[in-house]
Amino acid sequence: MHENAHRLALRVYHEDTDAGGIVYHASYLRFAERGRTEFLRAGGFDRAALSRHGAAGFVVRHMEIDFRAAARLDDALVVATALAGVGGASLRMTQAVLRGSDALVRMAAHLALVAPDGRPLRLPEALRRALLPLVQASPDAAGRAAAGTGRPFMAAAARRRRSLA
Repeated sequence: MHENAHRLALRVYHEDTDAGGIVYHASYLRFAERGRTEFLRAGGFDRAALSRHGAAGFVVRHMEIDFRAAARLDDALVVATALAGVGGASLRMTQAVLRGSDALVRMAAHLALVAPDGRPLRLPEALRRALLPLVQASPDAAGRAAAGTGRPFMAAAARRRRSLA
């Protein structure tokens, strides 16, 4: 696993499924949002940190989703999230929802940082500097994160938080 991939473990509950116990397609969007949020939080960029820079937060500008197999009620899943690129006011992230080593869903998201009034906002320089070293060389890096624990990411994130304080 690349050290900069983040992993979020979760379980499938009734609320995530249809009447047949299969995960409803929109539930994967919620899983992905949690993964992106926790990726940023682990790097020291929660909502409060962004608001100190005048940002309302990140919004999804574009997303591609490849549904490969279904998750079912009570499955233990992992949302693997990797940073694919950093722009002037945006981030590109790749994600995979995994059951064991099987990638059930792969996603690519283009996120924009916005001000409270909804206008695009340039990334704060501290955020940009902290995120650039996390950019993955491969666009499929999140799917390969299944092999590791995510601990190196957490250690690197802690060092970045200290440098931004």
